[in-house]
Order: sequence, then structure tokens, then C-alpha cells
Amino acid sequence: MPKSAAESGARAAGGGVRDHPAYAGRAGQGTPPRPPPSRLPATPRDGALTAGRRTVMSNSRLVTSEGAAWLASAETYPRSALAHWRTRPTAPAVLPCGSAFDVVSVPAVFGRRMLDRLWDEGPGSGPVAAHRGRMLLFAAPGTAQRLPSLLEWEEWGSAVPSVLCHGTGDAVTVPPLGATADAPAAGPAARLQSRWLVAPGARHPWLPGPEVMLWACVRAARSMASSAVRISIFPRGDQDAKVYDVSRRR
Repeated sequence: MPKSAAESGARAAGGGVRDHPAYAGRAGQGTPPRPPPSRLPATPRDGALTAGRRTVMSNSRLVTSEGAAWLASAETYPRSALAHWRTRPTAPAVLPCGSAFDVVSVPAVFGRRMLDRLWDEGPGSGPVAAHRGRMLLFAAPGTAQRLPSLLEWEEWGSAVPSVLCHGTGDAVTVPPLGATADAPAAGPAARLQSRWLVAPGARHPWLPGPEVMLWACVRAARSMASSAVRISIFPRGDQDAKVYDVSRRR
């Protein structure tokens, strides 16, 4: 991997969003669909989803028939897969990666920050699911092979926690096609629930490539680092000052 590719990713992470490859048309993928301004908040925010993005996701919690056809295209026999799903709409499905899509799996909290960055400052996301405490972000085929190399070269790559890239030869468990994003009662079950956050809704959905995923990982890592910084109004103590045990005074 030439260093220039990684350096361009780092520049994109620290520079303007429109300089990032997400805004350039890519061969075989077209131009990423920029959500209308009304669907995004006026200013970026860290933490939980803002009202604008919550509206976007609440409208895309159910897998449409075209989305189901896209998921089935990953199977060797798509028609058989669709027929099986119709008889068991509430059962999770196991799908192979590498042909129709790759999947980037990250811890749920970090994945939420990535999703924030993608919708607040980037081109949006492809389908996204939550499964057993992790977030599954569907990406363009080939992402699983390239993203680890980009993260290895990236300055902030070491700050990205536990990224699992699933590509050719791998399979992932996806939520039931009839599952919604309605959260259950609080507790361990809420963290392990399998559900769609952004369900497939098109026969040929746009999927982020490795450069976009690198950009989102770096932005999420930087936001976590900045939120962990504590600012004190008191000056730092002199590290070389002597400490006296006043309890021993007579």
C-alpha cells in the first residue's frame, strides 16, 4: 500500500468534507447520494442521533421487497433464499460477503459515532444493522481487503477499536427481514438485540468504499479522544515540588 493513499485519507480526516473521495464519483459505484438539507441537522453534534437523522432512520427500519432482493443476490440461489425468508420473516439470516457487499463490524458505541459522522458531515451510509453488541455497516465489495491496510497506515488507526472486516469467504448474521429498530426494555437484552438501524430499501443501494469507511473511523476516533479530554480551571502542580507530611508536625 503506497503511503500516499494513507496520507490522503489523513488529510481527508482533518480537512474539509468535500475534499474527501466520498464526494467524487467512483467507478462502478456512481456518486454517493447526498441527503437533502432538510434531512440533516444544521450543525454537527456529538453523541446521540439528532432529530434529523432519527427521522431518516425511522423511515428506513423495514426491509423493502427491493432491499430483500438485494440481500438475496448475495446467495447462490437468490429465489430460494427469498422463498425461505417469506416462510420465516422473523428469523435471522446468514449471508455470504464479498459479492454483493462487504461488512465492517465495530463495537456499538464506536459504530454510533461513525454513523453520526457519516450522516452529519459525510455522504450518508449504506444499510446498517445492530447484532449482539456490535454494529454492522454494509460496504462496497473489496472494502474488507483494503480497510485494514489503510488503518495500519493512518495516524489515528491505532485509536480505532476492534474493527472486524468481513469479505470474500466470510458470512454474517443479519437481523430478520421483518425486524424493526424499536428498542426493547433496558438491560442486557437491549444491547444484544438484532435489528436494522438502516434497512436495505433499494435493489442497488449505494455502499461506502474503503476510503469513506476510513474517513468515518478516523472522525469517530477523534471525537472519542476529544470527549475524553478533561479541562481543569486549576493550574498543574509543580512536578518537582517537595511533598511534606504535615501530620508528623509537633
